[in-house]
Amino acid sequence: MTVLSKTFTDEDKAREFLEANRWPDGPVCPFCGQQETVKALPAQGSMGKGWFSCRDCRQKFTVRVGTLYERSHVPLHKWLYATHLLCSSKKGISAHQLHRMLGVTYKTAWFMAHRIREGMAPKTPPALGGQGATVEADETYIGRKAGAANPGAGHGHKIAVMGLVERGGKGRMVHIGKATKKTVQTVLHTNVDRKSTLYTDEAKWYERDTGMKHATVTHSLGQYVRYAKGVSIHTNTVEGMFSIFKRGMIGTYQHCGEQHLHRYLAEFDFRYSNRAKLGVNDEARAEIALKGIEGKRLTYRRTVQA
Repeated sequence: MTVLSKTFTDEDKAREFLEANRWPDGPVCPFCGQQETVKALPAQGSMGKGWFSCRDCRQKFTVRVGTLYERSHVPLHKWLYATHLLCSSKKGISAHQLHRMLGVTYKTAWFMAHRIREGMAPKTPPALGGQGATVEADETYIGRKAGAANPGAGHGHKIAVMGLVERGGKGRMVHIGKATKKTVQTVLHTNVDRKSTLYTDEAKWYERDTGMKHATVTHSLGQYVRYAKGVSIHTNTVEGMFSIFKRGMIGTYQHCGEQHLHRYLAEFDFRYSNRAKLGVNDEARAEIALKGIEGKRLTYRRTVQA
């Protein structure tokens, strides 16, 4: 699928594409889950193409119902185009750019981008690593906390983000606000399989027993890679993920309120975990993102008040 695809310009093509993506075996009622009792309705009056009815619960619906697109007045082909752009741009795409390319208001483009990010976030993310797998962990700092005093030495005025990367696999970043032993250990226990081997730097919050095989590098002494039994111990992979994230946040988005950070993290996590090196191209990445729109709602009020 390219930017010239009819899916991005023709509403019927976009609807058919989304129906096939969401319901590969035929339409399913989003209200009661029935499939055999669903039938397509003919277009008539104010009810255009794409409507279905369920004989079991007597509800009518379209492919938008029960998704992040529900009650949106934005045409489906613009939603698909925006999803493609956000999935294929390594450093993201700003709401201003979406507003110009889609021909919608800035407010609409901003909200669309947040809905798409919401769809990229897994409902229940699986643990990273496992038997024989290596997970790197590190933390970084970004932006400035609301109401924080003028910057001084250290990271006290910045927002802490913890990163986890399974070597050769997926990555995940978590907003922790402030790096402490408690917050860091909680993230590790929640997101990393105990059978993994963990590599970190010498930071004090990793000193406590993690319940995993654990090796470190001492950055304060200029040690960035060391070798033990033929294995390279480093945190360069997770730092590479941080580098992509920071270039996108500084170069593309420029500013992000702390209340929205979790969705931006979900966006960068999604692209990293579905990158070309893992065999996922732009088209496949967008289709995976579309799988995530089901069963989620994000209202404008909830977004701005988050």
